[in-house]
Amino acid sequence: MNLTASGPGGLALAAVLIAGSASGDDLKDLYYGEAVYHANQGHYFEALERLDTELAQHKGLDEPELDTLYHHIGEAEFSVGDFELRYRMHHRAGRAIRAVLEGDVDEEVRNDAAFRLARIHFQKDQPEDALHALDRISGQVPERIADDVEFLRANVYLALGRPADAIEVLRPLQDSEPLKGFSQYNLGIALLQDGRQREALHQLEKAGQVKVRDPGALAIRDKSNLVLGTVQFESADFDNSQQSLDRVRLEGPFSNQALLRAGWADASVENYERAVVPWGILAERQATDAAVQEAMLALPYAYSKLNVYGRAAVLYGRAVTTFGEELEKVDASIHSIRDGKFLEALVREEIRLNKDWVIRLRGLPETPETYYLMSLMASHDFQTALQNFLDLEDLRKKLTAWQSSFDAFEDIIRLRRAYYEPLLPEIDSQFRQFDAQIRLRLEQRESLQKRLQSMLVAPRPEYLATAEERFQSVKIAAIEKRLRTADYPEDHPLMLRVKRLKGSLLWTLETEYHARLTETYKHLTELNEVVDKMQARYEAFVRTRQAAVHSYAGYDVPIKRLRMRVANELQRLNVLMARQGHMLETVAINELRIRRDRLEMYRNEARYAFADSYDRAAKLQASEEQSIQPEPDGEQG
Repeated sequence: MNLTASGPGGLALAAVLIAGSASGDDLKDLYYGEAVYHANQGHYFEALERLDTELAQHKGLDEPELDTLYHHIGEAEFSVGDFELRYRMHHRAGRAIRAVLEGDVDEEVRNDAAFRLARIHFQKDQPEDALHALDRISGQVPERIADDVEFLRANVYLALGRPADAIEVLRPLQDSEPLKGFSQYNLGIALLQDGRQREALHQLEKAGQVKVRDPGALAIRDKSNLVLGTVQFESADFDNSQQSLDRVRLEGPFSNQALLRAGWADASVENYERAVVPWGILAERQATDAAVQEAMLALPYAYSKLNVYGRAAVLYGRAVTTFGEELEKVDASIHSIRDGKFLEALVREEIRLNKDWVIRLRGLPETPETYYLMSLMASHDFQTALQNFLDLEDLRKKLTAWQSSFDAFEDIIRLRRAYYEPLLPEIDSQFRQFDAQIRLRLEQRESLQKRLQSMLVAPRPEYLATAEERFQSVKIAAIEKRLRTADYPEDHPLMLRVKRLKGSLLWTLETEYHARLTETYKHLTELNEVVDKMQARYEAFVRTRQAAVHSYAGYDVPIKRLRMRVANELQRLNVLMARQGHMLETVAINELRIRRDRLEMYRNEARYAFADSYDRAAKLQASEEQSIQPEPDGEQG
């Protein structure tokens, strides 16, 4: 029995995955919110698809601070690594998280990134790198992951063969509610690995009686009792072993192994009457399980030890029949796999929509191998390979869908071009008129601003004259010029009148200068408002026209490139799927051959035992009949 912590550690870590996301009240960018939504539904590819697109567009902006994603940019870049991690893109996820780890971020964010990086390395069976990442954690650790960090550290120590260090880390975690059951079990395993068997047994005893309700925690409690019972059994402590194994739930994932071991614990002390109880329960269960198959031989063995040879012969005969039927199943499974039905069943969408889809595969009559390979399909290595194949299948479906989408995109572009292009000439004509207006207003504003600026240095009342006043000034100047040309004396009545008119005009300009200057500034402000509105309309028009043109122009080449790229990726994907599918089929067939060899061995043992039990039963019956036969009467003389 493997007593490492990799199994429970992985189970616990899977149960406490962390994902940071913006709350609904703080969400500013709907596209980022959509990505988070898909991630929360477990659709990590869709989440990455949307978030990568949104980030690429954000980084291409001239003014990214105006984009709504700007408020979530740090969280979004961190989420990319998290989504990639969840999608098992460990290499890319590691790069993304390292970028955050090495960036200018808060201490808590950096520690969270280091934890996630460590988890990636641990899942990839790289404990040294995982420990190095954990050692980068310092200072404030987010409360939600504090216990998970230390639990991961303990698992890393166990993977590195440092159980003593793991013990020191695990002891403070015994009261952690999210890790209840897991931390107790792993501490027991660490003590076993450290050679402290007495303490380990005591700890596993506690782990086997912890009060929990979570299905995962209940399973680890059962495993604690199974490991405890196994260690006690191997130490010949059969009574305590029996008590420990009896605590394993009959409906739990470890019940078959516990029932089998409990029977052997009774048989080891020759208490065969008790041994037939767990073995009898186990022998009635699904015959594809290895423990059930062994129980089908162990049960009649116990009856033979009780000298109940007739019952033993019947059970051995049933075992021979059952093993023969299972051998036929295995042979049919091997043929089914070679025909490709195994892979066809695995990719059925209607099956995978159910959370218990692996179990539902057993209901497909055309795929008997899926019924017999449950234990193999439940293993971590096979699940990883299987998930890779299913991911490739999902990618194939997406690429195929994208191929068909290109035609739809081209139809949209064609419709947009047909709508906008006839409208553009009239729109451009109107725009040219509007452009002339705004240019005029800009020139007026510039001229007015220059005059007002110069008057701040040297007052020029004439600049603020009204149109009528300027006209009068020109007429007065012309009259004055004619009078001087006619050589009128300065005291001539006409000259004096012109001077009075000129003085009156200057007086008006001088006395009203400040009031007019204030009014002019007011008019400038109004003009600025008008110009600002016109500029806003101008910019809105430019953006709208550009958006309209960009909605159909410049897509031909990108779409053509994408078509080629998708076609190439589909070709590569088909090659990868063929390789991955062949590997799955090979592993499954090899597993079935091992099962077949074991079933063949069990059937041969059952045949010999059946014959032996039948003979013993016949001899016992003959002996009993002979013992009750009356003695013959003596001869009469």
